[in-house]
Amino acid sequence: MQESPMSDHRDKLHPNHQGNDLGFEQQDLGSRSIFGFLVSLAIFGVVTYYVVWGMFHFLDAYNRKHQAPVSPMVQSEQDTRNASPATIQKFPEPRLEDDERTELNGFRLAEEQKLNSTGWVDQNAGVVHIPIEQAMKQIAQQGLPTTPKAGTMPLSPVNLARAAAMASDTSGMQNAPAQQPQSETKGKKK
Repeated sequence: MQESPMSDHRDKLHPNHQGNDLGFEQQDLGSRSIFGFLVSLAIFGVVTYYVVWGMFHFLDAYNRKHQAPVSPMVQSEQDTRNASPATIQKFPEPRLEDDERTELNGFRLAEEQKLNSTGWVDQNAGVVHIPIEQAMKQIAQQGLPTTPKAGTMPLSPVNLARAAAMASDTSGMQNAPAQQPQSETKGKKK
């Protein structure tokens, strides 16, 4: 039996190789290299932190040193993080909430009072709101408005204009049917 060139190559790479067994690693990865990597990674992180910190302070000092002088006409802004309640009211709506629970409780209380009281919604139009219990009783007695009967057209701007035009027509042709154009008959001419 002749050995293949592959087995000859294997013998050169693995001189301790004996026979046809496949072999395995004789040595595990050492813990020294893993700990060395972790220590170097920690050192690299600390060095990077201090390099970035130093760059920040250097650039900040450079910026303060080379900043243009402020005009005496410019007024400095006050810090808005510590604003007084009067200053807060100057900000446009919606504002950030200071205490969500108490502000929400006030809103809910106002809504409850509106639901359980009578008052004007639009006095010029004659629209009022009534307590919700009373409104539910009225709906139970009168029922909800229904859809228009089949064949009737709901009032739309077009139908409203058409009805107004028919009411203001003085020519006496309110109920006259619309005249259809006469079509020419096809056939022999006499």
